[in-house]
Amino acid sequence: MKRAESLQQLENNSLWDMIVIGGGATGLGTAVEAASRGYRTLLLEQGDFAQGTSSRSTKLIHGGVRYLQQGNLSLVLEALRERGLLIRNAPHLVHNLSFVVPLYDWWEGPFYGIGLKLYDLLAGKLGLGPSQLLSKAETLRQLPTVEPNGLRGGVIYHDGQFDDARLAISLALTLTDLGGIAINYLPVTGIICEGGLVAGVTARDKETGQEFRLKGRAVINATGPFIDGVRRMVDSAAKALITPSQGVHLVLDGSFLPGASAIMVPHTDDGRVLFAIPWHGRTLVGTTDTAVAAAPLEPHPLPEEIDFLLSHTARYLTRHPGRSDVLSVFAGIRPLVRTDAGSDTSSLSRDHTLLVESSGLITIAGGKWTTYRKMGEDTVTAAAQVAGLDDRPSVTGSLHIHGWQEGVGVNEPLQVYGSDAPALERLLSENPALREPLHPALPYSAGEVVWGVRNEAARTVVDILARRTRALLLDARAAIAAAPKVAELMAQELGHDSLWQKSQVAEFSALASGYLLDI
Repeated sequence: MKRAESLQQLENNSLWDMIVIGGGATGLGTAVEAASRGYRTLLLEQGDFAQGTSSRSTKLIHGGVRYLQQGNLSLVLEALRERGLLIRNAPHLVHNLSFVVPLYDWWEGPFYGIGLKLYDLLAGKLGLGPSQLLSKAETLRQLPTVEPNGLRGGVIYHDGQFDDARLAISLALTLTDLGGIAINYLPVTGIICEGGLVAGVTARDKETGQEFRLKGRAVINATGPFIDGVRRMVDSAAKALITPSQGVHLVLDGSFLPGASAIMVPHTDDGRVLFAIPWHGRTLVGTTDTAVAAAPLEPHPLPEEIDFLLSHTARYLTRHPGRSDVLSVFAGIRPLVRTDAGSDTSSLSRDHTLLVESSGLITIAGGKWTTYRKMGEDTVTAAAQVAGLDDRPSVTGSLHIHGWQEGVGVNEPLQVYGSDAPALERLLSENPALREPLHPALPYSAGEVVWGVRNEAARTVVDILARRTRALLLDARAAIAAAPKVAELMAQELGHDSLWQKSQVAEFSALASGYLLDI
């Protein structure tokens, strides 16, 4: 995936079958779906791939026990099927994770036990393992640091875990493999209309200022929290479709939750689900569900959200985390589809909504990472009809994601690169200096910076430390310390000078400071 080469292909003024706006989970899934059916496909992203919500999830590919509680069986069924397909199509990025619900009241065992057996039944042949009741001793073996006082036992079940930003990059690479084009830092500045119908987009390269006029038979708005802004490029009076909701996560040292199992608390004080999950050697705690007025590209956690997570985590772990234990805190915006049910965003559906405007603009809204493929399938089918393209069947249910490789251990070095890992290893062997760690507290090498620039369209220090690696989420202070080295390596690859390096380090440090808590 070479950005310069992709830009050159835009200059021939060719007609695209489908132009997808948005490089998050939904846009990437839609573009892969379109390209896999043989449609000429272009994806444009205003920032970096997965820069927004799609790199800030709870890192779960799951059916949604919470949605089962709400009685939304259709969403659970769809998500469980998609979970099963994705773990087959991207085994280097998605794996089985056991979850334990600790039980402290007598009624919880039969209540959650029966519910999770239904969860197993709905998964069918694509299930990841049976749920079962655990004794107190078995629960403590699975969760050595769970609060033992009053513990009666637990229920264990299985769901999927993944690395969200790495899956996004792999989808962009898959699109490229299929002959499509994905370009970051190329925001859409307007929608071209001819005879009242959408006929393409205008875009401007953030790096050079070059402007493009791009014609397309179908234009798909897959911009997540920003879809209403794109819709208003065509109709300034378009009624808002999205109610933004903020979710916050804390990252703690792995010692807070040793072992291979996660904790799921199905009902907190305000009815939200709480997870504590082992991820890349850390403990990830989340999430909140807070209605917010706007959807910034870089959202910030609210003090009450942080207090909520710390206080609830302390109830279930023997070691009570404080602000000084938080290695990183991050927030993401969920693009929930509006209803008339009021402002309680935790009750809003995570189903996706497909809207075809009278202008022909196709908008895909809502949904979640787990169902990104099905969202893409539905969207492309509708877009092909709108554009009068040949009807072609979907093949993504069995399409291997770039890097597909079976038998990769969850904690193996470079496992998220899958089948690309040998080529990365050769790069490290050719230049042993690239094996140097970026920081003692981070599991990443200098070579991964070079790889990200050469092969994954990384353009900034933030791209490398937030999304090509997950350094910013794993330890924000360590990431800040690593930034000068990353800038130096990137400058060598991209031909930038020392002023660029200083600017990049300053920009990253300012951004990363928002991932740290004041102590």
